[in-house]
Amino acid sequence: MITIGALLLAAATPALAQQRTETLSYGTGALQTLDFWPGTQNGAARKKPSPLVVFVHGGGWKRGDKDSATGRYKVAHYTGEGYAFASVNYRLVPDATVEQQAQDVADALAALLKQADSLGIARGKVVLMGHSAGAHLVALVGTDPRYLRKAGLAYSDIRGVIPIDGAAYDVPAQMQDAERLMGGAYRQAFGTEPSRQRALSPTLQAAAPNAPQFLLLHVQRADGVRQAQELEAALRKAGTKVEREGFPGRGLPGHIQINRELGNPDYAATGVVDRWLARVFG
Repeated sequence: MITIGALLLAAATPALAQQRTETLSYGTGALQTLDFWPGTQNGAARKKPSPLVVFVHGGGWKRGDKDSATGRYKVAHYTGEGYAFASVNYRLVPDATVEQQAQDVADALAALLKQADSLGIARGKVVLMGHSAGAHLVALVGTDPRYLRKAGLAYSDIRGVIPIDGAAYDVPAQMQDAERLMGGAYRQAFGTEPSRQRALSPTLQAAAPNAPQFLLLHVQRADGVRQAQELEAALRKAGTKVEREGFPGRGLPGHIQINRELGNPDYAATGVVDRWLARVFG
């Protein structure tokens, strides 16, 4: 049986070259970069500021990159919907800690918002989206305000968070589930200190304050469904608006598919996300 740990290490479908992009640095590290695409309208750049979707790649916290993460459809779809889109690189384990990775996500967002006027970004209309390990990182930034605060931001700067088929929302529980096959990989990322594992668990950090709204997406894996359900319950207990949607697909193929196909109008999750973004962005 393939566990979520194995799924998190899967390589994503290479991204296709798409419309005009700009690569920006948000730190001094080689991996502290992001790609940015402006929103479009009728095939041309929008004349008014666009809401922003920021995407964070997966790869088990130790691999992956912004170039392979966006898949075939995301950039064209979301920019075509009138949203600006960014895909973020972050430093990788073991050269960086998971705490530093979450801070990279927050710092990347701060760098984008610092240039909001020149990039055509609508202030306050931002959604963080991440797949696999990236889902864990955006959920952590969305439940632990320290990362945004250190970047000079607050939850008022974002509208919501979309974690896609992630794991380790509850790190200790995930490590117990995956000990036989993936225990080493989780120990490398999260260590063995219980207090650190709890601090890196979005479910255990979900007491208010949180990002205003969450949309949790997952395929049909027992541990992934359970992790999403428990994060949903913790967010609801804190009074945070949250929706959860499951989609067909099991094991590694389902895990890859939900990332690869998101943005494809024929894929069920695309419509769910589109409707949610339209409500959240207004």
